[in-house]
This record gives sequence, C-alpha cells and structure tokens, in this order.
Amino acid sequence: MDIWKPNVTVAAIVEQQGRFLLVEEETDEGIRFNQPAGHLDAGESLIAACTREALEETAYDFTPTALVGIYQWPRPQGDITYLRFAFAGKLGPRDTARALDTGILRAVWLTPAEIAVCVDRHRSPLILQCVQDYLAGQRYPLAVIRHYG
Repeated sequence: MDIWKPNVTVAAIVEQQGRFLLVEEETDEGIRFNQPAGHLDAGESLIAACTREALEETAYDFTPTALVGIYQWPRPQGDITYLRFAFAGKLGPRDTARALDTGILRAVWLTPAEIAVCVDRHRSPLILQCVQDYLAGQRYPLAVIRHYG
C-alpha cells in the first residue's frame, strides 16, 4: 500500500510601503513569480524553514511574526499536492554579497495590482491568494504552531 504525503512548503509574505517581495525563478513551466518559498527540511520547524528560504532566495533576513494562512493546493497535473504555510513577518537587512539560490533569477518588489495582472506568470494560484489574505488582515499567532523536536 502506498502512503500519500503532501509536499509541505513555507512562504514569506513580505510587504513594505505597499509592495510585496517576490522572486522570479526558473521552473519546469518557464520563468515564474513566487513568494520566497520552499520545502520544509527534515527536522526543521516551519518557522525556521521560512526564515531559511527567505534568506536563500532573496538574501534578506526575515523573521516570521504571524501565520497568514495554511493552503492546500493539488497541482492540476495531479502529481503533487502542496501544503503551504504562509508567514508574515519582519524584514531585516539584505546581504548584498550573498548569492541567491540556484534557479532564482532575482528578487522583485511588486504592488498588489502588478501581482494581479501577471497571474499567468505565477508559479501557483497561492501567490495572489496569500497577498489578498494578507491585505485582508488575516493573521494568526505563531503559538498555533507547535514544533516538537
């Protein structure tokens, strides 16, 4: 019997002065936009994973302060289901000497309107949904997440 498991991912929802931090990245479907995001590593907490992924993909320090939402998305191809934990937080300094992760072309700041008009270039429908939920004030305390390890 096969055991089905979703792919657990984290995403940083970062807003400054009305713009959101996204990354432009190479994917199997071409160049796409995404939040700074990635997979949870073995033994890692969700919060630590989000901090790590934001740093690796944007060179910014990021400290999660609230959970924006949990999103379950089965890809239309039917091969993978993602379980995304999206976090709002505080952005720290950028390490300009740090190389971005392989496949990340650049970090960009876009307005909600700019994000909405390029949905055909989003890696998933979760990008716009996370921004909309953030703008709607959706925040949950980090205490709702318990990491034992």
